[in-house]
Amino acid sequence: MANTYTQLYIHLVFAVKHRDRLILPSFKDELMKYITGIIQNKGNKLLAINTMPDHCHIFIGLNPKNPISELVKNIKLASGDFINDKKWLKGKFHWQEGYGAFSYSHSQIDNVIKYILNQEKHHKKLSFKEEYKKILTSFNIEYQDAFLFDWFDDVKY
Repeated sequence: MANTYTQLYIHLVFAVKHRDRLILPSFKDELMKYITGIIQNKGNKLLAINTMPDHCHIFIGLNPKNPISELVKNIKLASGDFINDKKWLKGKFHWQEGYGAFSYSHSQIDNVIKYILNQEKHHKKLSFKEEYKKILTSFNIEYQDAFLFDWFDDVKY
């Protein structure tokens, strides 16, 4: 598109169904590489990705041709199929319904990247539930607990 300029930085967060701790260290890196391919094949720029056993953080420069909801849907469907096809788990893997998408300015890129890459450190102090609510609050997003991810525990890693 001629004369179209964008700067869209989006932090995506989504969880494993039932918040099960199914993203194992043995395949974490391969899964992140696969998700990176999905993101880049859609014309987006991956800035950071990290998975914890029960959730995923992705930070991208969004291609405006990609609606966020479609991108997340594609990432979750394809990566879930990838995990199941690899038979890394005994049962079926599924991502939980829903996601968070948060926009940042160019000046915040380095801080968001560091935050995502240091997830293991953050989760020694905060559970995913505490972290997610903190993000929602910092963006002044009104929410109801009943409509957030299913919280089965409040594990710190």
